[in-house]
Amino acid sequence: MDSTYPYQPAGVVARDRGHTLFAQTMAYVAGTTGLFALGAYLGRNLSSGIAFVAYLVAFAALIAMQFTVRKSRQTTVALLAAFGLLMGVALAPTLVYYANTDPQALWQAGAATALFVAAFGAAGYATRRDLTALARVCFWALVALLVFGIVLIFVNIPYGSLIYSVLGLVIFAGFIMFDFQRLRRSRDVNSAPLLAASIFLDILNVFLFFLRIFRGGNR
Repeated sequence: MDSTYPYQPAGVVARDRGHTLFAQTMAYVAGTTGLFALGAYLGRNLSSGIAFVAYLVAFAALIAMQFTVRKSRQTTVALLAAFGLLMGVALAPTLVYYANTDPQALWQAGAATALFVAAFGAAGYATRRDLTALARVCFWALVALLVFGIVLIFVNIPYGSLIYSVLGLVIFAGFIMFDFQRLRRSRDVNSAPLLAASIFLDILNVFLFFLRIFRGGNR
């Protein structure tokens, strides 16, 4: 800015911070996704027991991020990296199974996830309506979906897996919109790792739901 202007208007500063937060958050999402892919590769020959332990440790890292975000940004970013890597290890057996039985489903799910997240992310980022109430509804809907998933283990419901996956996509469409609205509204650059973790989880769950759908359609 020209030196004759000693300060920037508040709106300009807010927009600059918003752009910085968006860039940092999406960079963290990309990095976490890359580490997830690395973890999936490293864990491709590991047993399901080790994968389950990795899953538990990954979520321990995610919880720990809540306590470090205000104390140490470096620690929070390191925990985010560990979370991405360990989630890759945890899901490696699942991805290997699909790669061996129906590799086309992986590509279809990946493409569908990219379009899905782009569409609902853009909608959430652009909307002016407060989506906090939608997030609460989606949370309780997710709890109900988890209960429904447990029921499916013991009860054979026609098209139960497809219903489960479609409902999951509807719920996470709401979460994606809410998280991208948070990304637009927040001006705290320290929140970038937590926002990235939330968006990464949205993307991962959408991918897994699509994977179930395309796997079912290809059988």
